[in-house]
Amino acid sequence: MSVERLPRYLDQMQEAAERACGFVEGIGADDFLADTRTQMAVTMALVIIGESAGRIMAAAPDFVTEHSEISWVEMKGLRNLIAHDYFNLELKTIWQSTQTNLPDLIFHLKSIRHWRAEGE
Repeated sequence: MSVERLPRYLDQMQEAAERACGFVEGIGADDFLADTRTQMAVTMALVIIGESAGRIMAAAPDFVTEHSEISWVEMKGLRNLIAHDYFNLELKTIWQSTQTNLPDLIFHLKSIRHWRAEGE
């Protein structure tokens, strides 16, 4: 893997985060907790985010250090938890992530793009 793939991984992260937020748009926590299909869709999006984060960490550690506002390690850790211990997930925590962590992630990813577009 190379640093040239960094924009692709950032795109994948942003797209997955936006999709996860879209999956829960207009529903409440109780509806999410009762809807297995939405739970699985959101957790798959989190797997994609964590996988991309892990690849970025491996390929571009300096980039990760420069952008410490993003929770790289936590995203990768959540991916591993979902993949290896799915049935012990705290769905309330997953719900809360869709309400706070993912919108923050989208904001930061858009900021990185703007910063890169400005040539800094």
